[in-house]
Amino acid sequence: MSLQQDIIRRFGVKPEIDPEEEIRRRVDFLKNYLSNTGMDGLLIAISGGVDSAVAAALCKKATDELTREKGKEYFTLGVFQPYGDQEDITDSYAVADAINLQRRVETNIRDSVDEMALEVEFALKSLGVHKHLSRVAKGNMKARTRMVKQYALAVELNLLVVGTDHASEALTGFFTKWGDGAVDITPLSSLNKRQVRLLAGKLGIPEQVITKAPTAGLWPGQTDEDELGISYEDNSSYLEGKEIDPKVKEKLERQYQITEHKRSPIPGI
Repeated sequence: MSLQQDIIRRFGVKPEIDPEEEIRRRVDFLKNYLSNTGMDGLLIAISGGVDSAVAAALCKKATDELTREKGKEYFTLGVFQPYGDQEDITDSYAVADAINLQRRVETNIRDSVDEMALEVEFALKSLGVHKHLSRVAKGNMKARTRMVKQYALAVELNLLVVGTDHASEALTGFFTKWGDGAVDITPLSSLNKRQVRLLAGKLGIPEQVITKAPTAGLWPGQTDEDELGISYEDNSSYLEGKEIDPKVKEKLERQYQITEHKRSPIPGI
C-alpha cells in the first residue's frame, strides 16, 4: 500500500460524496454523541470561514432536531472570538444569521493574548533573550486562548466544544496543537476542503464565506495556502486518490510526516 493510500484510509476520505447524505450522517453523529453525554448542547466558534460555518450549521440542525425529538431543550452556542478589530467579523455574524443561530456571544481575545505575550517576553528577558514574541508563537497563543475561553463557557453552560478540523488540515498538520485541535468532537474530520465547500452550498452558507481565502486568523493577511505553499485543490485531489504534480505530492507527504506528532497520542513510558 502506498503512503497516499494509507493516508486516505487513515482519514476516511471518500473519492466522491453525496452532500445531502453526508449532512444527514454528520447531524446524526452529533445527535447521538450529544444525547449520550447528558450535556445540554454544543459550542462552536464561528470564525467567518467556511469550515466553522459548516460545523455551526450541522450543530444547529442537530440541537434543533434533538429538542423536537426528546422534549428537552438542546441548544447551539455560537462564539465569535476576534483579536481586536477583525476585518471579516461581519462574515461570522452573517453565518449566524443564515442558520438562524440565536444564541451567540463575542469574547475578544486581544487583552488576554497581549498580557500573556508580555509576560513571556519578560521571562525571555530574564533568560538573557531580548526579543518580542515571534509571529508564530503569538499566533499559536491566540488559538490556545480561544480554546481556554470556549471551554470556560462550555463548563458553565454544560456544553460540548465542537471542532472544525477536517482531513485537509489533518494531512498537513495545519492546526495549533492544544489550540483549535483541542476539542470534544469533530464532525468534519473525514471530509477534505473541497467536500466541506460542497456541504456549505447545501446548508445555505453565504457565498462570500464559501469562496473566501481560508485563513487561521493568526496574524493580519495570513492565509493557509500561502503559508503552506500548497493549494487546497491539490490537497483535496490527493485525498481523493487522484494524481497530482509529483513535486506537490512529495511536499504534501513530507508535511504529513513532519507533523505526525500533532496527530499522535502523547508519548509516555
